[in-house]
Amino acid sequence: MQKNPILWVNFWAAAIALALFSFAQEKPAEHAHHGAFMQGGMHHAVAKGVTLDSKVDSNAHSVTLRVGPMNLPANTDHMKMPQPPDLIWAVPFEGWLLGYHPRLADSNGNTIPGTTLHHTAFWNENRADFLCPNKEEHIFGAGSEMTDWAELPGYGYHVQKGDKIRIETMMYNPTATSYDKVYLEVVIPFQAAGDGADPARKNAYPAWMDVASCGNSGYDLPAGKSTKSGTVTVKYDGVLLGVGGHLHDYGRQVVLQNSSRKETVATLNAKADAEGRLESVPVKLFLQEGGYRFSANDVLKISAAYDNPTGKLLRDGAMGIAVGYFVPANDKAMAALRRKAKPTHDMATMSHDH
Repeated sequence: MQKNPILWVNFWAAAIALALFSFAQEKPAEHAHHGAFMQGGMHHAVAKGVTLDSKVDSNAHSVTLRVGPMNLPANTDHMKMPQPPDLIWAVPFEGWLLGYHPRLADSNGNTIPGTTLHHTAFWNENRADFLCPNKEEHIFGAGSEMTDWAELPGYGYHVQKGDKIRIETMMYNPTATSYDKVYLEVVIPFQAAGDGADPARKNAYPAWMDVASCGNSGYDLPAGKSTKSGTVTVKYDGVLLGVGGHLHDYGRQVVLQNSSRKETVATLNAKADAEGRLESVPVKLFLQEGGYRFSANDVLKISAAYDNPTGKLLRDGAMGIAVGYFVPANDKAMAALRRKAKPTHDMATMSHDH
């Protein structure tokens, strides 16, 4: 483990910051035969003409993924907005993905407010999640805050050439301004395997610990104060290097506990504005301890507390997720998570590589 915790705090505070807002849910899109698709039980019209373009910059060691174009009329919620279909990026190299830098832009490259991104989620169809093997591995997520996932010195997310990364995106536009021909861009720095200029990376795995356990993350939020809890079981020895949390508006707290040891791993108290709208959730790092150690068969309990002042039930209005990075004691054991990708979805579009 890294021996300089002060240096690592700076990197990890940035790197895990997206865990404050990152989006996790069970397989987000199932395409129906009537020209709409279901997302966590929700039906949407499919946006036409949206494709995925990928460009590899070998000199900069980065890939830019571009989803679009998308038209975003003003004052349109996510239920009424036509949504992009699932899109597939076939990874063109073996190596490590080191970070994720999202932004929204128009066709001229001008930045569009991130408030129009409801969420994006990247899933590796060739790997199962190590906590919830019924799910594909969720490697990256972002909401309207558009926070970067910074590079982790010495670590990366390992991919093999041909891995299929499914990109699911949901847009909305709560602003009074319409935006046309909008693109979601995600720049991903990478290190190719066998690159003699840099030593091989250690493999880190995204850990998504959900109050819905291994089901759909979204749930109905009752009026007033409420708490929802769920459990997941760790199947591998290893360490959690840090943890953040994801809540929706009116969320107050995420708590991660190790029930097997009767220990509280982290209590994350949310920051909200005067109306209860979520602003941030803190990050807890375990660097000075060398990581919080998990043992195989440890049962983790995740709890999310809300206080909904609206006086009504908010359909699909809540999530409660603790998100961190897991480093296994035996990386070879993680090879069991690899699997063949499902056939490409009918409405998914393979990326055009340059």
